[in-house]
Amino acid sequence: MLDAPDTAVLAVNLGTPETPTAPAVRRYLAEFLSDPRVVAIPPLFWKPLLYGLILPLRSGRSAAKYAQVWLPEGSPLMVYTRRLAEAMQGLMPDLRVRHAMRYGTPALPAELDRLAAEGMKRIVVLPLYPQYSTTTTASIEDQVREWQPRHPGVTVTLVRDYAVDPDWVAAVAGSIRQWWEQHGRGEKLVFSFHGIPQRLADAGDPYPQRCEASAHAIAQALELPDDAWQLTYQSRFGREKWLQPYAEPTLWAMAENGVRSMDVVCPGFATDCLETLEEVAMGFTETVAERGATMRYIPCLNDAQAHALALSRLSIAALA
Repeated sequence: MLDAPDTAVLAVNLGTPETPTAPAVRRYLAEFLSDPRVVAIPPLFWKPLLYGLILPLRSGRSAAKYAQVWLPEGSPLMVYTRRLAEAMQGLMPDLRVRHAMRYGTPALPAELDRLAAEGMKRIVVLPLYPQYSTTTTASIEDQVREWQPRHPGVTVTLVRDYAVDPDWVAAVAGSIRQWWEQHGRGEKLVFSFHGIPQRLADAGDPYPQRCEASAHAIAQALELPDDAWQLTYQSRFGREKWLQPYAEPTLWAMAENGVRSMDVVCPGFATDCLETLEEVAMGFTETVAERGATMRYIPCLNDAQAHALALSRLSIAALA
């Protein structure tokens, strides 16, 4: 049995602006793009470029994109992350379940402080990134490592990866299967993961291998032959080479080569967000249609019960 009264789970997502406005987006992007795990350029060179060019140009554009997907309750990423934590709390009533963000609010260190002040002695930090990367999970790990020495009476356990966790794989496969039952099945299933620069993979970041492992596990759970699915990467930024194949050009090539319908799922994202809703569900769908084919987006797991159950089991296993 768990000594539950002093035990907590903190589900941590990437983060989001507080409102779909240029000032809020600028604040969020300034924090996000100042993380050396995200941009490895020395600050002496990067900060003038960030504040002098990138933020002034991107803040307004990004705010307009956020406005297209904003929900009545707020940012999709925030809404679904909060609901997911609430669903996990319902499955683990004897533990305390909270959510936090790596960038923006509620900030990870502040939420850790809050749990420590409430008497928590054991905290599981669960990054909502199924596939480990130095650009995501490791950044959360950095903050936990910085926080830990100030709270020697609190034991923090970090879940580093769940790319092939059986319950999570079953939840993703089940959501795809259910979507097909309701909407019909396309000729191809395309897995679209967030990309990272190729140089990081060359330097040893295991992220592409973890994405490949997830895609293979989900395809196997769906009993798909190899020619029925394709792994791709999205959300490139800048001019350098990123992980390939790139998602949108791959979809275009499929359309131009006679594939009339394709389904896209994004199992690297725990919850729907700007990248899945605006970039994929809206943007990719439109450009594929321009090439005479139909693309349908299969939503993330979000706060589905199977998702909450898989993450709850992961959290409890981390406490063992």
